[in-house]
Amino acid sequence: MGIELTALHWIYVSFIFLIIGFMVMRRDTSLVCIVGIFLLAITATSSLSGAVSGIFNSFIYAITELLPTILVISIIVAMSKALTTTGVNDVMISPFARLIKTPALAYWTIGLLMMIISWFFWPSPAVALLGAVLLPVAIRAGLPALGVAMAMNLFGHGIALSGDFIIQAAPKLTADAAGLSVNEVITASIPLVIVMGTVTTITAFFLLRREMKNGTLTADPATPSFSSDKDETLSLSLRTKQFIAVVIPILFAIDVWAMFMLNLQGGDATALIGGTSVFILVLVALIAYKGNGLEKTTSYLIEGFQFGFKVFGPVIPIAAFFYLGDSGFQAILGDFLPKESHGIVNDLGVALASIVPLNAQIGAITLTGVGAITGLDGSGFSGISLAGSIAQLFSAAIGAGAATLTALGQIAAIWVGGGTLVPWALIPAAAICGVDPFELARKNLLPVTIGLIVTTIVAMFLI
Repeated sequence: MGIELTALHWIYVSFIFLIIGFMVMRRDTSLVCIVGIFLLAITATSSLSGAVSGIFNSFIYAITELLPTILVISIIVAMSKALTTTGVNDVMISPFARLIKTPALAYWTIGLLMMIISWFFWPSPAVALLGAVLLPVAIRAGLPALGVAMAMNLFGHGIALSGDFIIQAAPKLTADAAGLSVNEVITASIPLVIVMGTVTTITAFFLLRREMKNGTLTADPATPSFSSDKDETLSLSLRTKQFIAVVIPILFAIDVWAMFMLNLQGGDATALIGGTSVFILVLVALIAYKGNGLEKTTSYLIEGFQFGFKVFGPVIPIAAFFYLGDSGFQAILGDFLPKESHGIVNDLGVALASIVPLNAQIGAITLTGVGAITGLDGSGFSGISLAGSIAQLFSAAIGAGAATLTALGQIAAIWVGGGTLVPWALIPAAAICGVDPFELARKNLLPVTIGLIVTTIVAMFLI
């Protein structure tokens, strides 16, 4: 049985549709989200001052949640600007430039490398590792920055994270909720992950290639993250550039080794990459600018932080609204939801599951819908336990398919919320590539939607 939906739930649903509509029309949604936050707050608290304060508090909550990502993006951009300005970047990418010579090769090479690294360390550190080196190579090969961001998104935050075969955090959560073993969920997810990944990435590639042929999408070498005018007064010898270009991959290789040896994943792995990037920035500034290295280090950090907050600025109000759909509601506004509530988004998922017929076909469609709804908070992980519980409910009624339904809900939740459709969840790839996160979400929408439809149909036959 689903819980009774309150006015808060209906306000949230209404604004979800409004936000989607504005995004489809390519209009900014910040104001819509601010109004939504205010209405949720005043409905919950019945206090005008509490509602006004709730807007500010929701912004603080969103910034706090996003701050680690903002920091690592800002630092990576600062380092990248230093490497580009000093000419070290040109030396670093020259070996890759000889191997990656076409847009197609760039798309698939970056995507597959992203997937492999993400299996072991999750996507955020993988974006930082690959973006700084391979983005300029891909652009020189003719692949637009948006195409690079799509490849990193779909292969990393999509394929690798939705299966999570190595770290196994996602299948552990869904398996526990469904009363299954982790191996059962992983085994059931393999064909679904393959179908979802294949359909989505191939669809995205053909759509990209069509836009490139039409001239509507071009490889612009002046991407915000890595473009910077060469300092004409700066003169580094080729030997010095080669030395720095060798040291940097060695440092990142040591990071990879440390991740394996110390079992660092997710935020810990990202922090290691970020700290190493700061070290590289300082090293490059001191070697290149000598006596002015102290000032140049600060200058590059300022540039990086300016870029980071410029990119995240439009996203904070939107993230603040969607965080109210999950655990952020209680942290921001207080305990105003029904006692049996598990958060607005999860309540909506339960309500959907409670009003549909119990059979294999409807079960597959429902699990995809529930997964997608719970992914709207931008986490991808917060609602997968609910997906596991609902999968158990349907499988008990159907008499089969528990593992397949569980895996399907997991895949839908993570593809939507883990970083391919929700704008602030895909910001790491968008920021590293210097593209608009909302435009990236729009480009991902059709391939991911087609992938989810095909995967849901395949799941019906596997139940």
